[in-house]
Amino acid sequence: MGLATAFSRAEAGLDAPRIAIEVHLRGGLPGVAIVGLPEVAVRESKDRVRSALVNSQFEFPAQRITVNLAPADLPKEGGRFDLAIAVGLLRASGQLPEVLPEMEFLGELSLGGDIRPVRGLLPALIQATREGKQVVIPVANAPEAALLRDARVFVADHLLQVCSMLRGEQPLEAVEHKPRDLAGPARSAFHFVRGQFQARRALAVAAAGGHSLLMTGPPGSGKSLLASCLPALLPPLPEEQMLEVAAVRSLRGEVVFQGEVAHRPFRSPHHSVSAVALTGGGRVPRPGEVSMAHRGVLFLDELPEFERRALEALREPLETGEIRISRAAASHVFPARFQLIAAMNPCPCGYHGDSQGRCRCTAEQVRRYAGRISGPLLDRIDMQLMVQPVSREVLLSGSPEADEHGPEARQVSDAAAVQRLRAGSLNADLDVEQVERWCRPDLSGMRLLARAVDRMGLSARAVHRCMRVARTVADLDCAQDVAASHLAEALGYRQLKG
Repeated sequence: MGLATAFSRAEAGLDAPRIAIEVHLRGGLPGVAIVGLPEVAVRESKDRVRSALVNSQFEFPAQRITVNLAPADLPKEGGRFDLAIAVGLLRASGQLPEVLPEMEFLGELSLGGDIRPVRGLLPALIQATREGKQVVIPVANAPEAALLRDARVFVADHLLQVCSMLRGEQPLEAVEHKPRDLAGPARSAFHFVRGQFQARRALAVAAAGGHSLLMTGPPGSGKSLLASCLPALLPPLPEEQMLEVAAVRSLRGEVVFQGEVAHRPFRSPHHSVSAVALTGGGRVPRPGEVSMAHRGVLFLDELPEFERRALEALREPLETGEIRISRAAASHVFPARFQLIAAMNPCPCGYHGDSQGRCRCTAEQVRRYAGRISGPLLDRIDMQLMVQPVSREVLLSGSPEADEHGPEARQVSDAAAVQRLRAGSLNADLDVEQVERWCRPDLSGMRLLARAVDRMGLSARAVHRCMRVARTVADLDCAQDVAASHLAEALGYRQLKG
């Protein structure tokens, strides 16, 4: 038998196209040629496979070997094809029986034949499960496979185990799906919060509707502490969204365990982060911080200190919930439906408007500092709130203002359930038609909105965002319709003009 085919999966963002690995043996000078747009790591697989076969007591054919990775126009990278190439080569040389076409192989080979874990395996397993395929993977990647329901995944830690299975001698261990980890809610820091009732209310509104929030206030007013409380308020991840979060982490090279994705992600990059690190990219595109925060929270502290180019790159994902990275060879789309929570000082020194007169910034310095946040970006932030420091009496109070699982979490969970039942999504994700259908206030509310447009200079986008926030306030109050009081509260969360 001089021709054989084995199957694997490529990595193309969250897509995992099926790859047919064709191995052909023919006469001529011994050598191995790998074709089909292989990157350096793929071309080097011939040396790894050769050593793995020899050290596993197999014969490496002394013939001219051609390995074709089809489709040929799709770039291939990484060591994930090693195991499939080895299986195809053994089949082509007659050392293994026929390999079933519904079986796929993913894994990098060591020189001794051990099967090493590979990055970005979960998207490949998700796609293979949808297509009803069986997959052989490294043992180290088993925790990722356990996240999938109805997957037919088998694990091995050495090439000899795979060959024994293909000969019908010893079956491989199947990965069993583990029920979802129903651990308690994420630990909250609310029991450390003193006062800040308006900020806590705004945080509950943002959590219930998935709205973005910008908090402005002097140093020490509690902005970072309030932001860290948000994940505990958010509703738990549905299983489908949990897989989305795990798949993005898998692309970053993390072996994902179920307990690690039971709660929504919370990402807080330093303000020195580059635009590529924030949004994703690289020679081989990888997800950035906005994608790692998918279905969770992206907290940007000291917002004006971030690079202008990085901040402007947030405008697309805030609108569409995804980020598109284009390269000459291909274009990749990564999910980025995150909840933006940002914090900033009112001026360079941080004490603008302080009652004790500690601010020494000029009006021009204050204007330039605020101008680091562009109008288009500010317009896309649903809620903008001033956070004032608490009084000495409240700060030194011995009794906490809220327990770890306070009433806000229950209210948020109930309001989010109402939104999903009504529209299938949170209010922040409603389109224009849905906003007009479910978020339009009553007659007195429309009059209030008309006056606000004139006085605050709201854009059409800002008007729709205010209506979404008002709908969330109504949901928190268990109201069926959006009243003027709900809209007034929503308008109060846009104290900063964009």
